[in-house]
Amino acid sequence: MITSEYDGCGKCLVGVRRLSRKTDSTNSPEKQLGQVLSAVEAVGGHVIAWADDWEVSGATDPMTRPKLGPWLRNEMGPYDGIAGSAVDRIGRNQRDVLNTAYLVHESGRLLITYGHAGPWNLDDPADEMRLSMESFGAQMELRAIQKRNRDETKRARDAGQPKQKNRYGYRFVRLIPTGKVDHVELDPVASLILRDVAERILADETGTVTVHTEAARLNRAGVLSPADHRSVMYGRKPKGTLWNAKALKRMLVSEASLGYLMHDERPVIGADGHAVRIAEPLWDHATRDALVKKTAPQWTGKRAPKGVRLLSGIAFCGVCGQRLYMMARTGQNPSYGCTARTRGIPSSAKCKPAPSMSVPRLDKEVTDWFLDEYGSHQVMRKEFDPGTGYAARIAEIDADRTRLRGDRQAGLYESEADTEWYRTEYTRMTREIEELKKLPERPAGMRLVPIGRTIEASWTAAPDDAARREILTEFDVRVTLHPQGAKQRVHRTGLNPEHRAANQRAAEEHAEANALASLEEDAEALR
Repeated sequence: MITSEYDGCGKCLVGVRRLSRKTDSTNSPEKQLGQVLSAVEAVGGHVIAWADDWEVSGATDPMTRPKLGPWLRNEMGPYDGIAGSAVDRIGRNQRDVLNTAYLVHESGRLLITYGHAGPWNLDDPADEMRLSMESFGAQMELRAIQKRNRDETKRARDAGQPKQKNRYGYRFVRLIPTGKVDHVELDPVASLILRDVAERILADETGTVTVHTEAARLNRAGVLSPADHRSVMYGRKPKGTLWNAKALKRMLVSEASLGYLMHDERPVIGADGHAVRIAEPLWDHATRDALVKKTAPQWTGKRAPKGVRLLSGIAFCGVCGQRLYMMARTGQNPSYGCTARTRGIPSSAKCKPAPSMSVPRLDKEVTDWFLDEYGSHQVMRKEFDPGTGYAARIAEIDADRTRLRGDRQAGLYESEADTEWYRTEYTRMTREIEELKKLPERPAGMRLVPIGRTIEASWTAAPDDAARREILTEFDVRVTLHPQGAKQRVHRTGLNPEHRAANQRAAEEHAEANALASLEEDAEALR
């Protein structure tokens, strides 16, 4: 990019470029570059910096744009004005363009655009009117673009076709690179990530695996965020954005995960009264219902640790019973220690001396004890069994039937043809519900499945201490640290190995019962 230092000549300008959508085949950036340089050269100025806002809509207020906004807010240092290739590159909203122009003018700076002779002079009525008319033309063009987009979105929705961006977990398939979307399919990478997160959350019975801890885990593992994944998918560089717990929860509980065509975060209803499905679901209705329930706000009296230390949240003081925290001393290794007394907790007023131990030492003691105690046991993976899913399907059809009845009561379907269609669809939904009610229902629940690997092997293969802490939590491990001089400095407790073995036997019996139930269901279906 062609830039020079600010020298106070009175014509040190910031070049302004903007595109709503930028691709490898777009030549507008180079075209805008040449026009800005020509406009700057015509007034005898020079460019000191560029405010390039790519992938930014013209409807965005210039004051809030990522690159131009800081210059307008005087956050980027001295400059004498801005130069754009056209008025619509400043903005497509007339009010925003005029507000920006007057802000620049009243600050004593220059506003320059290609095709206009010299700087804009808002004290000249003719110049002021011309700027107003050009900004009005840009706004009219924006409104026309918005109307075309709305009409196309409505057409696609009525035709059961996807529009706008793909949902995370899915990808658009085009028969030719620049053609229309032919169909939607599961993204082989993103779908596995979401399914893994869902399984981990549903399998957790300790309250320590939440959307917040999962977002933190994905960030630690370097998994591309949904925005960056989409950028890479379409050949753009990732921006390094992070996973967000709120967005992750929305992906898990949204009905879009069932493969439905969505509008305003609700499924689009087809001509048959049911939601329009455009892709294979990530999971079934029963699993989504379980995710909605599992991720709902709830207070259990404890919080899920998001730190990466092995004993975060499971190590406690042997004097006052409070949780141990990290203590860092200059020139020494970090330590686990009790800080309750210094934090002013009344029940810890007599916690003296407060126990502490270096992180490597306490981690090693707990690790050696845990592997000796449980290392040879088999790993049991918890899986969510959605059951037959008949109850969830009944609830879905009943919701469609209720919605249909509400539309009828609101005055729709009053013509003879609509009335006949309404009666046919309502009868069909009722018949389908009655048929589903006759089928044997197996309720959803958790099951334990052996994976043929020992606890020690899983511990060794874990990517970090946060993952190993999850293993400790599954065994209900609790570490109590006592001060120096105590008969036993470190006290460790965990799930009784015999209890663990009983759980394994129960899991095997549960798996066998499920297999028999499935055989009975198949036999019933054949009859």
